[in-house]
Amino acid sequence: MEQDASRRGQAGVRDPWRDLVEATVAVGGRELRLVLPRDSEALLDEQAFEQEEYLPYWAQLWPSAIALARAVTRLRPRGRRVLELGCGLGLPGIAAALEGASVLATDWSPDAVAFAAVNASRNGAALRTAVCSWTSPQPLLDEAPWDLVLAADVLYEARNVDALLELLPRLVRASGEVLLADPGRRPAERFLHATAGTASGWRRQSTRDASLRQVTVHRLRAVAG
Repeated sequence: MEQDASRRGQAGVRDPWRDLVEATVAVGGRELRLVLPRDSEALLDEQAFEQEEYLPYWAQLWPSAIALARAVTRLRPRGRRVLELGCGLGLPGIAAALEGASVLATDWSPDAVAFAAVNASRNGAALRTAVCSWTSPQPLLDEAPWDLVLAADVLYEARNVDALLELLPRLVRASGEVLLADPGRRPAERFLHATAGTASGWRRQSTRDASLRQVTVHRLRAVAG
């Protein structure tokens, strides 16, 4: 369900706070309300795209984020240290925080992190946020190892696959795990192949979401060395 939400920020088509809507999502018996830009395409910065292929993917509420939020709620992560990568609007991290986890929600987009923080506050969820890129992940590694790492629909580009495969083992403790939700994007196939079988260093269990059938949640646990 969507409705008009408050507008704020300065005028300008690239101001993400200028024209907002509210989305309501049922997660774990709760109705979570998120604000997000009405038109994510209006946020496209042509100069930034030319330099870094930046697209404002964070500004949409993706089905994978909903599926991941529901999966982490079922996991009951109370007392666990949780890191969300590519948090976007923050839904999975918010769901984890409401279940009693200590959460750090991160994204390389400052706008995404700002929306995640606002959405957490709107839902009474206490979490931390940080702007951090996978290519400069030291702030994440400084707090590693994590009990649980979350990522929703982050394998939309081939370059993200190698970065994630290299980063995850450095983030997760030996007894920790990863929950990654993906709608079947082509780059994700290589990630799944690389994490198949215990020889990969991971045990992986993949479960298709019951209501969002296009989304699969992959649960990876490190193989004891």
